Amino acid sequence: MDGIVSKALMNHAMISLAVFIGGTALALILRKILLGVLQKWAKKTQTAADDLLLAAVRIPSIYWCIAIGLYLTLGTSELPAPYVAYSFKAIHVLVILSVTLVVANVSANLLNYAIQRSQIPIPITGLSRTLIQVVVLTIGVLILLDTLGISITPVITALGVGGLAVALALQDTLSNFFAGLHILVERSIRVGDFVRLESGQEGHVADISWRTTRILMRPNTMVIIPNNKLAQSVVTNYSLPERRTALQIPISVGYGSDPDQVENVLVEEAIQGAQEIPGLLAHPVPLVRLIPGLGESSLNFTLICQIKGYDDQPLVQHELTKRILKRFRKEGIEIPFPIRTVYLKSEKPED
Repeated sequence: MDGIVSKALMNHAMISLAVFIGGTALALILRKILLGVLQKWAKKTQTAADDLLLAAVRIPSIYWCIAIGLYLTLGTSELPAPYVAYSFKAIHVLVILSVTLVVANVSANLLNYAIQRSQIPIPITGLSRTLIQVVVLTIGVLILLDTLGISITPVITALGVGGLAVALALQDTLSNFFAGLHILVERSIRVGDFVRLESGQEGHVADISWRTTRILMRPNTMVIIPNNKLAQSVVTNYSLPERRTALQIPISVGYGSDPDQVENVLVEEAIQGAQEIPGLLAHPVPLVRLIPGLGESSLNFTLICQIKGYDDQPLVQHELTKRILKRFRKEGIEIPFPIRTVYLKSEKPED
């Protein structure tokens, strides 16, 4: 009798294994065909959105095929009904979680791609990606609770009470989060902007995350600032209202120089340099202004030209100053040294 039972169990196990292998294999074959068709279709399109979608589902779809095999195996097995029901729920939970994670990542990537493609003035930051993923994960959790037959209303009530306690315990974290959200909405500081902090540190805004803002400085070092500190400090943004900015270079020449000649030389060198120096613009046309008042030993001019961005200033000033110095030597324009005239008063000796 025991041998007959063992043989029957062995037969059921073999049948279940065959169903699992066959169902999984069939699902994998269908997956390969479907991905192949979609990949050929994606190559014909100019958008990269379909490529992002295919890349996101390529690996998780393997696990979904295995889940199909398990589902078919449990459906054809002779296990007790309660065990089958619990197993089905476990498979549903795993599938919902994996689909939710895939949708969260795909949504964030697709939104970033759409913003870049349409050139909408919305910053792409770590905070924006986090917000999108949190929204999708929240929806996925609600669907998961509904699948498990758990009422959402008590959960929301418990979250409300617990959220109040968490908010009191995480005041600093929430302050940074909402400060970062305020910075994103106000758009006073954007990713890629060149800014100078109140402390004198300056660089490009690399990212605005849910807690901190990262600024990449010129020495290739990163300054990390809590969002609430950044929102309360005075920040100079050299990329607003536009990235183009004026560069002012002070020039001093001797009193014997012709002011008109000096002005023409400076404008010519700036216009010609715009064709050779990266970041220097020929339009608007460079200007030269003689500083009001006469210097102690020189005529003081200011060359005003336009550059693409504030971070172009060091290279432009370096190259343009060299060109002006060579041209002054060629034209015989004197660059004076400081001069002091000293009067000595001699007193006659008393008789």
